[in-house]
Amino acid sequence: MPTAPQTPVVTRFAPSPTGFLHIGGARTALFNWLFARGRGGRFLLRIEDTDRARSTPEATAKILSGLTWLGLDWDGEAISQFARADRHAAVAHAMLASGAAYKCFATQEEIETFREGARADGRSTLYRSPWRDANAATHPDAPYAIRVKAPLDGETVIADTVQGDVRIRNDQLDDMIVLRSDGTPTYMLAVVVDDHDMGVTHVIRGDDHLNNAARQMLVYTAMGWDVPVWAHIPLIHGPDGKKLSKRHGALGVEEYQRMGYPAAALRNYLARLGWSHGDNEFFTDAQAQEWFGLEGINRAPARLDLKKLDHLTALHMSAGDDAALLHEAEAFLAATGQPALTDRQRSGVMKAMPLVKDRAKGFGQLFEKAHFILTERPLDMDEKAAAALDPVSRGILRELTPHLQTATWTREVLEGIVKTTAEAHGLGLGKIAQPLRAGLAGRSATPSVFDMMLVLGREESLARIEDATAQR
Repeated sequence: MPTAPQTPVVTRFAPSPTGFLHIGGARTALFNWLFARGRGGRFLLRIEDTDRARSTPEATAKILSGLTWLGLDWDGEAISQFARADRHAAVAHAMLASGAAYKCFATQEEIETFREGARADGRSTLYRSPWRDANAATHPDAPYAIRVKAPLDGETVIADTVQGDVRIRNDQLDDMIVLRSDGTPTYMLAVVVDDHDMGVTHVIRGDDHLNNAARQMLVYTAMGWDVPVWAHIPLIHGPDGKKLSKRHGALGVEEYQRMGYPAAALRNYLARLGWSHGDNEFFTDAQAQEWFGLEGINRAPARLDLKKLDHLTALHMSAGDDAALLHEAEAFLAATGQPALTDRQRSGVMKAMPLVKDRAKGFGQLFEKAHFILTERPLDMDEKAAAALDPVSRGILRELTPHLQTATWTREVLEGIVKTTAEAHGLGLGKIAQPLRAGLAGRSATPSVFDMMLVLGREESLARIEDATAQR
């Protein structure tokens, strides 16, 4: 007997545009992206911009650019929650018409008076509206809010794939307002309506929303809609075990770009921040999409550890495609306000990429290692490089020059010539390598001198050595 087709997976990321895309939000987006992409599903983006006082177009732009840099592509257009206010209100009135909700004429002052009295008496401040079962004939001609009717007894069970079954007593749930007296929908209503209309099958979000799930289920039940699969993931903590905050350092995704981290390494690191697949630490996007599942998410909060990110960065840069790394390296320069590469520099960095990307912990280090190809004659010598070019060393480099002029330009031959010259002077290879390094790069810490010579080529290498030997 044929099995019924499964509903395609649809996930969503729904940030509020009140600031940058922080690292916790980026991980939530990543988990949703991985889950959908690994199952041939859809990953949607919704901007929850109902808070008009705090939402800004600039913050929305930063969220979009942060996701784009991180490589988390979404399906279709980003949806504005505010633009759907009429639909949200229509659902509130539909619940009112079905009897699942009611008109509440209580004023804010009346509600606050009740709560003040409850606090003074040590009673629960959970407000029970006297209008819940009032006869419509007694309704005044006054503004009203629409409240959904919560069950008065029993319990609500949130079947969460990460947290397990979470049980909440219904007498702890209030009759949540879904439409305010000014006609604007509440966030709790808008989220449910949008998730339903977008066809969201799995809600993967921070566990600070766990209690919201019980209240949002009131709307699903009232409308007769399917409840999505819940997955509330623990928040990220700082190295000190406390909730992540600004004191722990850079939190915005774009800050990590400016710090020189490649997007692939940050994706890998964030995937491992609270989720695991065996002992695998380093993996590709394809592997992450294949392996990622909600069952692998830990219940305990993850801790931010930049040393692990540095380690993964070195692995990803070493394994990265040279052209792709160059493209991202140029984006790093633009993000940090540094001058763009010239055509000569771009060509040189591309040629040097296999050499300079190895074990680089970010694009800052990559450009540091590539300094020898980026600089131009005459070279500026750092203090140690200048000290290495003493009169004796310059004399040996002059002696070395004619051999290099006629040599076959391969690593084996070049290394042989330098080694033979060193032995003729009773010196180790390093005694010549240091002044040679200074002449080629103007620095005392560089890649291998032979690697630099191969990248620079015969003409440029000899010209730099000649400049170094001419110094007084």
